[in-house]
Amino acid sequence: MNEPGVEVLLDQETLADRAAAGDLPDWGIDHWESFRDGLLGERNGSPFPCFFGVESVQNGDPLYTLCSSMTDKDALLGFRDTLLEYLDTYRDHSEQASLVTFFRPPEVPLSEREYHERLWHLLQFLHVHDPEPWPEDVPTDPDDPYWEFSFGGEPMFPTCRAPFYDTRKSRYCPVGLEITFQPRSLFEGITHDTDAGQRAREVIQDRIEDYDGVCPHADIGDYGVEGDREWPQYMLSSDPTQAPDECPINVTRDHPKAPNTLPDGYAAD
Repeated sequence: MNEPGVEVLLDQETLADRAAAGDLPDWGIDHWESFRDGLLGERNGSPFPCFFGVESVQNGDPLYTLCSSMTDKDALLGFRDTLLEYLDTYRDHSEQASLVTFFRPPEVPLSEREYHERLWHLLQFLHVHDPEPWPEDVPTDPDDPYWEFSFGGEPMFPTCRAPFYDTRKSRYCPVGLEITFQPRSLFEGITHDTDAGQRAREVIQDRIEDYDGVCPHADIGDYGVEGDREWPQYMLSSDPTQAPDECPINVTRDHPKAPNTLPDGYAAD
């Protein structure tokens, strides 16, 4: 951890020190400042909706990495290795150690549809290059309320921020794609079927309305609840016509390896 370069695992203190010293790429510094100011600042007189996230950043709990491309095979393999290192590390680092991932922005601005494509290409890439089998207790069908993206043997909840959110500012990142990976274990004790979880959801939803100035997104739901699905929540739609109607990932328990090239017509960043 805390090695030089990108596609490496960093703790928050090291990331902040390197940003202040100019020892990160400019886009990495911009990402960190946007993330820090978004989580610790206010909008419409309201703090960031997820108070767990606010508290974790205040305490220096998250781990971080920078990824130099959303599509390049070598960059994504480097990120794959960093994600595996994170899974070996996070329990000893902090009880609330999510992995915040900053991606180098593309040279040409992307549409909302293209950001959805980038996300699911990344998750599919991770899946087919996963050294561990898909967990036996997690369904492979994304249309199952107990489906959750899994990697390295662990179910996890990836949450995205991106530039296309015009009004939903709690999901807005002006720099480029940002993904926070949260293993399912971080939600123990605050799931929907606990009193603490129900109280937390009420507070977060109230904060969303105040912070964003709009109602919570219709796709926000609870894991394991019939009718709710996890995958649309990873990157909430701003324009539903730009978002996939079905989960665009093919999950298998033995996940055969992916081809080395992107599909025809898929522009690299």
